Amino acid sequence: MNDRYDTGDAGYGAAPYELVGYDEHGQPVYRQIPAQQAPQHEQPYDPYGRQGYGYDPYATGGGQQQSPAYDPYDTGQQPAAAPGYDPYGAGNPYDPYGTGSHPTAAPYDPYGQTAPDGRRQPRGAEQTAYIPQQAGPGDRARHPGGHEGDHAGPEEPVGPAGPGDPGDPGDGDRDYRTEQFAFVEDPDGDSEDVIDWLKFTENRTERREEARRRARARVVALVVVLALVAVGGIGWLWYAGKLPGLSSSGSGTGAGSTPVSAQKRDVIVVHLHNTGKGGTSTALLVDNTTTKQGTTVLLPNSLAVSGDDGTATTLAKSVDDDGASGTRDQLDTVLGTDIQGSWRLDTPYLQNLVDLVGNIDLDTNADVPDPSAKKKGTAPLVHQGKAQTLSGKMAVAYATYRAPGEAQNAQLERFGQVMQGVLRKLSSDPSAATTTVQTLAQILDPPLTDKDLGTFLARLADLAKGGDYRTALLPVQPDGTLTARTSDSVVKDILGGTAKSPDAGSAVRVSVQNATGVKDDTEKARVVLLNGGFTFLEGGTAAGTQTASKVLYADAAGKANAAEVAKTLGLPASAVAKGTVSSGADVSVVLGGDYKPPAS
Repeated sequence: MNDRYDTGDAGYGAAPYELVGYDEHGQPVYRQIPAQQAPQHEQPYDPYGRQGYGYDPYATGGGQQQSPAYDPYDTGQQPAAAPGYDPYGAGNPYDPYGTGSHPTAAPYDPYGQTAPDGRRQPRGAEQTAYIPQQAGPGDRARHPGGHEGDHAGPEEPVGPAGPGDPGDPGDGDRDYRTEQFAFVEDPDGDSEDVIDWLKFTENRTERREEARRRARARVVALVVVLALVAVGGIGWLWYAGKLPGLSSSGSGTGAGSTPVSAQKRDVIVVHLHNTGKGGTSTALLVDNTTTKQGTTVLLPNSLAVSGDDGTATTLAKSVDDDGASGTRDQLDTVLGTDIQGSWRLDTPYLQNLVDLVGNIDLDTNADVPDPSAKKKGTAPLVHQGKAQTLSGKMAVAYATYRAPGEAQNAQLERFGQVMQGVLRKLSSDPSAATTTVQTLAQILDPPLTDKDLGTFLARLADLAKGGDYRTALLPVQPDGTLTARTSDSVVKDILGGTAKSPDAGSAVRVSVQNATGVKDDTEKARVVLLNGGFTFLEGGTAAGTQTASKVLYADAAGKANAAEVAKTLGLPASAVAKGTVSSGADVSVVLGGDYKPPAS
């Protein structure tokens, strides 16, 4: 076995070596103990074959130099002897190769240096020959029974003892540096970059997660807001009675749940008199104060009503014969309503009213010629189109216009458009609206007054401007009567009444077939017959034209009725004859070229 040092004649007479420390690789470093005079005394027994602490197994000298035995519990009281090596002394320089060239040292003191006066001095951090990962003097003191390479128990942590370590009282003053510890690795140059990258990745991930959380929160908040708005809107529509299908049904506290019969309405009837061409147009202005809804109900002239004598007549005839008061009562009976007043509006007053409110805007459905034009081919007074601005004169011409071949209902609907346009331009302030009515200088039929009419129109104007206003046409049968199937949508829902048409069984039923070649003649004959108290039955249009009209009756009992029909239509008495009468009719009429309808 090769040793690091040549032991020479390693016997008791050889020059001893002693351990002086450990190099940077943890290997023991020895040096030769110089020859010195030592007192001759008996050496204690060394179980490891060494002569005391100073024994050097690698000595190269001849004889063995006797040295004092190592006493680990030495208190500093050494017998007089030649100076020896003090591994912790401050005055002995380190000799890693054991050359022996060093000053004479005092005997070894493991716990400190003995002063000249015999007192032991504390050793400093620079006096300790200690190499990391190796057991120092303090560790040997804690394990006096061990030796190099032996382990009496579990391996203890390697490192310097703390200030409170009883094995090394002076360790608290040592200056430890990082390079002294072998387990401390040099820091990687890229470690900071890796840490920065990890931090960047972590921060970016956290920002993305936070952005997702904020987005989800915004979506949830938006959904909640939309749901609340939808619920609130539906609730408001339900409360206002504007929810489709619920305006007249159910029970509850809102206006829409109030039964139609219990809803409060203010109603005024308006009669437009055409002072230029003749004829009338009638409408009901309805203010439902329960549902906050305004309506113009258009009443066809063919509507069958009961006259003062109880006989059946038409609305147009009633307006001409019975006046406003009688007609109002008859309408109450037929429709089951409670009309508070009648407003006669002649065409000159309508023209003034439109001019006072500052013209009106309508979506016109026809080109209306100028009534005052004397030449044909003159440009129309009112043009068909969207958002047409009409002055007073234009509004009157449009409201009373009826094209050739049109039914009276077409003209009636134009009148309704003009009335709604006037309400949209009229002031919603009752005082201002009353002033407008007074400016017209009309004489109103009692019990209606200027203030009552102005206040009523102001409320309707407010509804019209807010979009809570509509126009409806009362559906009437060809004979002028009403049925629940066709009239409930207006009579029951809007007016809150019940249709009660006069008994048509007592009226003479007249079937009319048109053979004149002019389609409009049928409608004109219908109006004339209804106004005459007859029941009109549509007989269709003949395949060809005839020059002479015919009024036929089935038996002698019907001859008088046939003569009355001919007279009402303006036909000669020679047109009355016995013949085949249409099924369900009392008298059949075939209009020929000699029929001259009255001017409308």
